[in-house]
Amino acid sequence: MKIIRNGKIILENKVLKNKALFFKEKILDIIDEKNLEQYINKNNIKGYEIIDAKGYYISPGFIDIHVHGCGGSDTMDGTLEDVKTISRNVCKNGVTAFLPTTMTMAKEKIYKALNAIRESMGSIAEGAKILGAHMEGPFINPKYKGAQNEKYIEKPDYDFIKDYLDTIKIITLAPEMDEKYQFIKKVKKDTNIILSIGHTDATYEQAIEAMELGITHGTHTFNAMTPLHHRKPGVVGAIMNSNVSCELIADKIHVHPGAFNVLINVKGFDKVVLITDCMRAGNLNDGNYDLGGQKVIVKDNSARLEDGTLAGSILNLNNGIKNILENTNLKIQEVVAMASINPARVISVDKRKGSIEIGKDADFTIFDEKFNIKATIVEGNVVFRA
Repeated sequence: MKIIRNGKIILENKVLKNKALFFKEKILDIIDEKNLEQYINKNNIKGYEIIDAKGYYISPGFIDIHVHGCGGSDTMDGTLEDVKTISRNVCKNGVTAFLPTTMTMAKEKIYKALNAIRESMGSIAEGAKILGAHMEGPFINPKYKGAQNEKYIEKPDYDFIKDYLDTIKIITLAPEMDEKYQFIKKVKKDTNIILSIGHTDATYEQAIEAMELGITHGTHTFNAMTPLHHRKPGVVGAIMNSNVSCELIADKIHVHPGAFNVLINVKGFDKVVLITDCMRAGNLNDGNYDLGGQKVIVKDNSARLEDGTLAGSILNLNNGIKNILENTNLKIQEVVAMASINPARVISVDKRKGSIEIGKDADFTIFDEKFNIKATIVEGNVVFRA
């Protein structure tokens, strides 16, 4: 049994003060602090640990559904230890659960990565919990490949994924590459996988049709997709003019802060999911790294290929939340929702994760006014302390 006291508890719709939080693996109770001693005695609670939040925020743990790497490891390195390294590093940024994200590379390398993710889903977490895989590519359009390797791009093919339906939670694809939308229809009919539009040259009309057939999410909105133009609304227009949820990299490099407001004002904060798209240089220093087998130069808070193409990010999710709070009129609980309950809903884990409610998993992060992470707790275990 653990008790967190002396903090400001962020719920979905408000912030609680002067409350204490009781939990084991699950959240057990939230009570008035003034009744703490009486509650402990009345319920004969023994052998408990009190965590002093020191007046900081107690937030639901963050969930990153699009992260390639961190702390020197990449999902495509393809080993259980690399996935665990990412897990141990992202929890330093308040992340309590995530989807390791693959790249457009050789089929064997993608399978190796998916096998490591599958194995990690059943292992005891040393950091953030691994909930499954986000498969970004290889079903993308070469015109909007971004930092993905064109050599390995393939047409959408159900046989490619059929052995990993238990592991893959999201697939990013370009719907215009899917002949008669057969792949989209099959995945929608036979699986629970979320289909996300991204790395795509689709027209507005193609995007809307694909959304009607089964695409329910948008990958890193504005980036690697046809832009919004008043005569050609493109994929950005389709995302804005539909009910799909959508990702946003709020590092102020991939997307201008003014566009944060445009997207949130149109979609509503409850449909926007903050992601990092972080690569292996996350939590590390500037220098030369790689992504998908291509050289990446990390400098001035950005990661780029040698030709200047953005190659993922080195964003920490807590900083992405901070950037949204500082550049919009949203309340803190609304911004936190964009990195907790919103992604939980996208991948259908919201009944057990994503918000502070009695009966849900005890996934928390404690942070100060500047979003510096002080502690991260995953299913009741303290996995990081500053």
